[in-house]
Amino acid sequence: MNKMERSLRELREMDTLAAGDSPIHRLCPLVKLLTTIAYIITVVSFGKYDLAGIAVMVLYPVLLFQLSGIPVSTCFYKLRFVLPLVMAVGLFNPLFDRTPLLTVGTLTISSGAVSMLTLMTKGVLCLMASFLLMATTSIDALCAAMRRLHLPGMLVTLLLLTYRYVGVMTEELAVMTDAYHLRAPGQRGIHRSAWGSFLGQLLLRSMDRAGELYTGMQLRGFRGEFHYAAAAPCTPGDAVYLIICAGAFLLCRLVNVAQLLGSLFVR
Repeated sequence: MNKMERSLRELREMDTLAAGDSPIHRLCPLVKLLTTIAYIITVVSFGKYDLAGIAVMVLYPVLLFQLSGIPVSTCFYKLRFVLPLVMAVGLFNPLFDRTPLLTVGTLTISSGAVSMLTLMTKGVLCLMASFLLMATTSIDALCAAMRRLHLPGMLVTLLLLTYRYVGVMTEELAVMTDAYHLRAPGQRGIHRSAWGSFLGQLLLRSMDRAGELYTGMQLRGFRGEFHYAAAAPCTPGDAVYLIICAGAFLLCRLVNVAQLLGSLFVR
């Protein structure tokens, strides 16, 4: 299996995850979208030195992983290319901010080190929350929820078509790669002398395929506005879930939960 086929398989695995059946999967997509937005806003709003407050927010994605039945390892595997970029955020903070902030025994921790860890944790938590939203909600249901929030139809349709047709382009790329390797057996990768013609052929094939797809969409009634999946109704249970989560996020933001728990266990 070549790299293109593996990428296509991973893309389809996200649809398989979203088609699961768990208490989180059955929640209203609009509620899941609003909860994720509230969670990300809360995480980002913490101060750059408030590492203890950020640590408490880990409980939300951990609980959702348990309820949805999705392994945490799957999340980190899917995000393996993005996580290093997120972890690089604030990497040089310890060099520019050397003001002592904490002292643990004989070890002095600078403000830059704490802010670096805080920024990294924020990025990882936001990625985990976004992954959980995509892994428990189909792209059609998610786009329908966005339209219920009155996001521009063109923007939502562009998001949906981009997600759907990345797979189509990957299929075309896999076919061309296989054809190239059949003509150049034993060669690893594509020789640089063929890069120009290869990309040109990919562009032409993509344009032809896009024209065929657009014609098919027009024959099925597409007139610039995509008819999304039927919007799932929000039940009272969904509203309770949103209220509880929003209240918990607000509590964690306004109250130092870590310090409060520490005072209960340490006398």
